[in-house]
Parts: sequence; structure tokens; C-alpha cells
Amino acid sequence: MLDSVRLYLRYVVTSVRSQMQYRASFIMLSFGHFLSTGTEFLGVWALFDRFGSVRGWALPEVAVFYGMVNIAFAISEAAARGFDTFEALIKSGEFDRYLLRPRSTALQVAVREFQIMRIGRLCQGVIALVAGSLAVDVAWTPGRVALLMAAIAGGACLFSGLFVLQATMAFWTTESLEIMNTVTYGGVETAQYPLTLYREWFRHFFTFVIPLACISYFPAQAILGRADVLGSPTWFQWLSPLVGVGFLAVALRVWRFGERHYRSTGS
Repeated sequence: MLDSVRLYLRYVVTSVRSQMQYRASFIMLSFGHFLSTGTEFLGVWALFDRFGSVRGWALPEVAVFYGMVNIAFAISEAAARGFDTFEALIKSGEFDRYLLRPRSTALQVAVREFQIMRIGRLCQGVIALVAGSLAVDVAWTPGRVALLMAAIAGGACLFSGLFVLQATMAFWTTESLEIMNTVTYGGVETAQYPLTLYREWFRHFFTFVIPLACISYFPAQAILGRADVLGSPTWFQWLSPLVGVGFLAVALRVWRFGERHYRSTGS
């Protein structure tokens, strides 16, 4: 396990050095990504500017949700980008080469494309999180800081798990199914708002099927010090980020199942 982690970090360092050879391009791409994703928050601001608050939630509180989710997704989008473009390996037959190497195929796919330009979304999320927490005057105890870090890590694991599942489908369909974007990129849109804004069936889906609520809504309740109107216990709010880690573990098991049923193109 540690050997795989060291190898992954070496791949990441090599990829970062390669991309930093063209620093002007990196800066422009990162800034462009910052602006393009930043327009999403304008929609959030416009909603609360029009109505003031929505079901008891104010803009600064939602900014905390927004920041947590976008930081987690930026990390996942950079670290698991290889799974998002996995279909190209299936169609070209290049995945056969990965099977011949004495390393995990999941590790090889994950590190084939590490995009540091995703730092644009990450910076945007940090700004929203800091501004929101200052506006609502969050009491940052060591425990809450640890919970925030755990929620971001759990969120990165969960979104990475979704990318893995999307890639796994390509073992049977060749092309990645675009419907998965409704729970990856669409999931970001969903998780950056409190769960109480949605209908009951929608809340259940994003709690028990795609557990986005476990890496945003529930830990945010504990961080903000709010009583959950849905009745979740405090202990669950503190432990809920672990669900994201478990989701990734299950996704990797599904990946191995799909890998055993892979049929080469023969090219």
C-alpha cells in the first residue's frame, strides 16, 4: 500500500513538473477555470439576493456548503481525471498495456492525467468557505477544523468513486455513459445547497444511494453549530465523512469486477 502511495506521488510530481514547463499556459488555464466556475456562485448569490433567505438558510451559510463541496471536487477532478477520460483507453486498446504491468490498473489510470489547473476551482471554493465562515462567525475549534478536513477528504473520495464507476461502465459500453454526469458534475450542484431544500425522495437518494449529504450537509451542520431539522444525531454528523471513503472502496471493488470482464479490441 505504501509503495503504491509513493509511486502515485512520484507520478504526480512528474506530471506537475511537466505542466509547469509552460507556466504562462498554466496560469491562464487556471485563471480561466477560476472564472468559468466562479460564475456558478453568481447564480447562488442572485438567488439569495432576490429572496434574502431560503427555508431559513442565508447566503453565508450556503457559501460554507459551496466551499466545502467545490474544494473536494477540485481535488477529485485533478486526482481522478484519468477515470473521466478512460473510454479512450478502451476504444484504442491501450488498456491492454496497463494489464501487462505489475501495478494496479486503477492506480495507473488515476495518474495518467493529473490536472493542476483545477486549482482554479479549489481557490474559488476556499474563498467562498472563508468568506462564509467569517460572515456566520464559526467558532473554529480544533475538532471543527478536523471535521472540515475530514469532510473535504471524504468528499474527494466520494467524487473519485463516482468517476471510477463511470469508467467501469466503459468495460461493457465502450463509451462512458453521459448520464453519470448527473451525479458527478450534477452532484456538485446538488451538494452545494442544504439537503432540506429538496423533496423527500431526492433527499433519500442523495443520502442512501449517492451519499453526497454525508460529505456536505451533515458535517456542515456540526461545523455551523445548527440543529438538524431532519433529526440526524450529532455523532453521525461527525462520522459521516467516513461514508465517502467507504464509497470509494466499494467503487474500486466494482472496478475490479469490471476489469475481470474486459474484452480487448484486438488492435
